[in-house]
Amino acid sequence: MSLVQYKKKRNFNHTPEPADRPKKTMSKKALTFVIQRHQASHLHYDFRLEMEGVLKSWAVPKGPSLNPKDKRLAMMVEDHPYDYGSFEGEIPKGNYGAGVVEIWDKGTYEHITIKDPAAGNKQLLKDLKNGSVKIVMNGEKLKGEFALVKMKGDKPTNSWLLIKHNDEFATHDPYNSEDYTSADSAVTKAAKKKVLQHP
Repeated sequence: MSLVQYKKKRNFNHTPEPADRPKKTMSKKALTFVIQRHQASHLHYDFRLEMEGVLKSWAVPKGPSLNPKDKRLAMMVEDHPYDYGSFEGEIPKGNYGAGVVEIWDKGTYEHITIKDPAAGNKQLLKDLKNGSVKIVMNGEKLKGEFALVKMKGDKPTNSWLLIKHNDEFATHDPYNSEDYTSADSAVTKAAKKKVLQHP
């Protein structure tokens, strides 16, 4: 998968983000995912799924939800390198996406019906092209079945919906991702300290 857009938007002499290198080999045991809380010009959550050596990425303004009634808007953005899955830190002002990035959740995932990673990855790419991706997530916060569904319209769109399936891990109570953000995060503490030092 191409990382051309990722590279175009960044100057790696000015940002600590990982360089534009795809993963050389695909995960043999399980595909990985990461969700990063990104306090940029607007707070959002970056939902990233490993596929074919890169991280397919969506920006979710309200964050993911475990409530099946919540259909969270997810805007598909450029592919990110696999190494971005472990990135936390501050993107300096003047750079694309400037702000604080921290890992909100991470783990493994698989195709909803195909357990083998190689076969599952192949089908996931087909599903992605068709605009309907159904997966099972095994994270610290997000667990169970989820769907990413591309919104239809008269023009090509990068708008998707992230929806939790009604399974044993679902909740029917209001769900706010911010309620599950760790106040002990080193990145969060550093950002708060910086604000206090520069009123």
